[in-house]
Amino acid sequence: MKYTKLIIAAFPLLLAVGCNEQKSAIEAREDATQNAIEERKDSVEKAAETAEDEIDARAESDKANIEANNAAAQAQLDADKEKAEAAAEAEKAKVEAENP
Repeated sequence: MKYTKLIIAAFPLLLAVGCNEQKSAIEAREDATQNAIEERKDSVEKAAETAEDEIDARAESDKANIEANNAAAQAQLDADKEKAEAAAEAEKAKVEAENP
C-alpha cells in the first residue's frame, strides 16, 4: 500500500515534468522560428538596401552621361551656328565685293 500511494503521488509529478519538457520544446521551436524569420527579414532588408545603392549609382552615372551628351550637343549646335553665321558673312562680303 505504501508503494501504491507513492506511485499515485509521483504520477502527477511525472506528468508535470513531461508537460514542462513539451512546453520547453515548443518554446524552443517558436524561438528558433522567430529567429529564422528575423534573419530572413534582415537579409531581405540588406538586399533591398544594396539594390537601392546600385540603382542610385546607376542613376548618377546615367545622369552624368545625359549631361555630357547634352553639353556635346550644345557645343555642336553652337559650332554649327557660328559656321552658318560665318558662311552668311562670307556671302554678304562676296555680294558687296561684286556690287561696289
